[in-house]
Amino acid sequence: MPAATPDRRISWFTLLLAPVIVWSWINPLDRITWWLEAAPAVAGLALLWWFRVRFPLSTCLLLLIWLHSVVLLVGGHYTYAEVPLGDWVRDLTGGTRNNYDKLGHFFQGFMPAILSRELLIRTSPLGTTEWRSNSRWLGFVCVCVPLAFSAFYELLEWWAAVLGGEGADAFLGTQGYVWDTQSDMLLALIGALTALLCLSRVHDLSLQRVRNSIDVSNP
Repeated sequence: MPAATPDRRISWFTLLLAPVIVWSWINPLDRITWWLEAAPAVAGLALLWWFRVRFPLSTCLLLLIWLHSVVLLVGGHYTYAEVPLGDWVRDLTGGTRNNYDKLGHFFQGFMPAILSRELLIRTSPLGTTEWRSNSRWLGFVCVCVPLAFSAFYELLEWWAAVLGGEGADAFLGTQGYVWDTQSDMLLALIGALTALLCLSRVHDLSLQRVRNSIDVSNP
């Protein structure tokens, strides 16, 4: 059985995220939008607890999941087009729209790129038994996965618009921008590339710490 460290990390993860979930849940601007935007963060927390012993994640990845969850919960509370931070940046730069949703789509590439990297290194031929990269294709696949997810998410937004009509506007958050879908996917691509270029070395070190903790607990 893995060492107790992963369990403590998940406890801290929950302790730090729970107040954000509670705040986000109380009096959101649109309850349906809250479910659509915040449900992945809540489901992700449940999965972390489910796999905390059998598949402990690296601390690097856990931090990114926490940050991504906060972005989702803030967007769910206000809706992406009404987040005060986005309004402040718009007014400061003289823009015409609230671009908080672009931060969300950047993280939609940033965190999943490292998540894909960790899963592939640990469970596929692209990694080794020492949890190190075993293929030059790893980076390419870790960019493709977030892009595929981003494209699927845009399909979900389309289906929500078809089913919900005008009621889906808060979830779509296009704010009249005709290239919203394309720019969303571009931000996900930029996020994935940024994560791999900036964090691969840090992620490798974090992976080794988890692997060492498992080896210590399984002599």
